[in-house]
Amino acid sequence: QVQLVESGGGLVQPGGSLRLSCAASGFTLGHYAIGWFRQAPGKEREGISCISASDEGTYYAESVKGRFTISRDNAKNTGYLQMNSLKPEDTAVYYCATDPTPTCRSLSWFEYDYWGQGTQVTVSS
Repeated sequence: QVQLVESGGGLVQPGGSLRLSCAASGFTLGHYAIGWFRQAPGKEREGISCISASDEGTYYAESVKGRFTISRDNAKNTGYLQMNSLKPEDTAVYYCATDPTPTCRSLSWFEYDYWGQGTQVTVSS
């Protein structure tokens, strides 16, 4: 059974950090690009980062560039999103998803096929 499971969300103060994980099972994550997305209440799902299958290409939305770092460990079948300098506007449900190709074609959610269930990130004092 193909599955993606996010973890690592939680409540953090502004300026704090969190590391999200995206664990895959039932398939080899290393064959596909991984995207991270977020959706805040009342807002559209936003693509924030992508990493290619071979870890050669990483891409970030302007809203997170310089603060978030995407990575992957194909041996562990897991992707990561390190989030630093968090702001209240980063509050959202965060999702990981796979692109059916090895490359990051875009940060448009409709390009991605398999999705995790999401993990809540709340940035508040």
